[in-house]
Amino acid sequence: QVQLVESGGGSVQAGGSLRLSCTVSKYTYSRYCMGWFRQAPGKEREGVASISSDGITDYADSVKGRFTISQDNGKNIWYLQMNSLKPEDTAMYYCAAARCAQGETRWGRGAFNYWGQGTQVTVSS
Repeated sequence: QVQLVESGGGSVQAGGSLRLSCTVSKYTYSRYCMGWFRQAPGKEREGVASISSDGITDYADSVKGRFTISQDNGKNIWYLQMNSLKPEDTAMYYCAAARCAQGETRWGRGAFNYWGQGTQVTVSS
């Protein structure tokens, strides 16, 4: 069973930056698509960013130009660099994974099979 552990959350003032990490272990397949999601209190979990096994990225409109998803291939760690944070970015952030074919991309909560426990991000104004 693939295991994902998020880290790097915290509290920051508006305009600040955070980098979230997602460490993946016990993987049994060579290609995974990864995604970052967030859920604010009283709201649905929404997709923030995704990356295919080939490095193709996609972002929600609300974070384009501010967030960057990336992978450290040598360490099986995925990152979400978040810059110019806004109070509306406050949420629990989750990473997710799914086995993917070469060239395949994934988006949306239902497209991912494995989930981490989440890390809290709080942005104050």
